[in-house]
Amino acid sequence: MRTVLPRLLVCFACALAAAPALARERGADGRFDERRSTHFVLLQDVDIDVRSGPRGARAFERAVLDALEEGYDQLDDRLGLRPRRKLEVVIYDPAVFDQTYAHLFRFPAAGFYGGTIRVRGDTALSPRLRSTLHHELVHAALDAAAPDLALPGWLHEGMAEWFEARVAGRRALGPGETAYLAQLGSQGRLLPIERIGLRSFAKLDGEEASVAYAQARALVAELVRIGGERAPAELMARILRTGDVDRSLERTLGLDAAGLEASLLGTLGLTR
Repeated sequence: MRTVLPRLLVCFACALAAAPALARERGADGRFDERRSTHFVLLQDVDIDVRSGPRGARAFERAVLDALEEGYDQLDDRLGLRPRRKLEVVIYDPAVFDQTYAHLFRFPAAGFYGGTIRVRGDTALSPRLRSTLHHELVHAALDAAAPDLALPGWLHEGMAEWFEARVAGRRALGPGETAYLAQLGSQGRLLPIERIGLRSFAKLDGEEASVAYAQARALVAELVRIGGERAPAELMARILRTGDVDRSLERTLGLDAAGLEASLLGTLGLTR
C-alpha cells in the first residue's frame, strides 16, 4: 500500500541558541534581503536572479509575508494565540538550507523553529512552502506565549499540523492517512503515546518520525472530532493558564492523554 504522508517538519526548540547572528549568515549570494510586515521580519536568500517583476525576489518576499499574515490572522481564532512581538522568519536557498542544517535531523526537514522560523525555500510560494510557514508559525506563537512551557511532541506537532491544514481549507486527517494508521495499528507499529510525548521528534529516524507525525495529526484530529473546532483553542487556553496538559485535556474533553489515545484507537477500529 502506498502511503500518503506530508513533508516532515520539526520543532527543534532552543537547538540554535548559539547560532551566528543572521546578519553574519551566508546564503546563496552571501547576504539576506530584509522585508517587514505588521507582524514579521523576513530575511530571504533564495537564488532568484530577477529582483523585481512578477517572478522576481521582491514579489516572492511580498507573497511570503502575505502568507504569514494570513496565518497570523487565523491564529487567535483557531488556537487563541496572538504574538505581540514581531516574529523573525528566514527563508534559505534550498541548497544552503540542506548544507547548513541537514546534520541536525535524521530525516528530510522542510523547516524548523528555534527562536527564529527557518525554512527551506523555493523560487515561488508553493503550497508546500505556504504550509511549512503556517506550521512553524504555530511553534513560534506557542513559544511567544509561554517560552518555558514544555509541551509533549504529539500535542506541539499535532496542533501545528492541524492548523496548517485548516488554514489551507483541508481536513487534518484524510481517508488515506486514516487507512495508513489503521494498517500500522494492525501490524503493531503504532508508537505508544509516551514515545511521541517527547518534546522534539528531531532524534527519531525517518520511519519513526513518519509514524510520529501521522499519530500527532490523528490525535489532534480526534480531539476535534470529540470536542469540535473550538477544542484546540479551549485546550491551549487552559494549558497556558495552568501548565498542566492532562488536567487541561480532562477539562476540555473529559479525557486525559491516555484516554485520547484509546479513543483514537477505537475510531481506527483498533484495540491495544
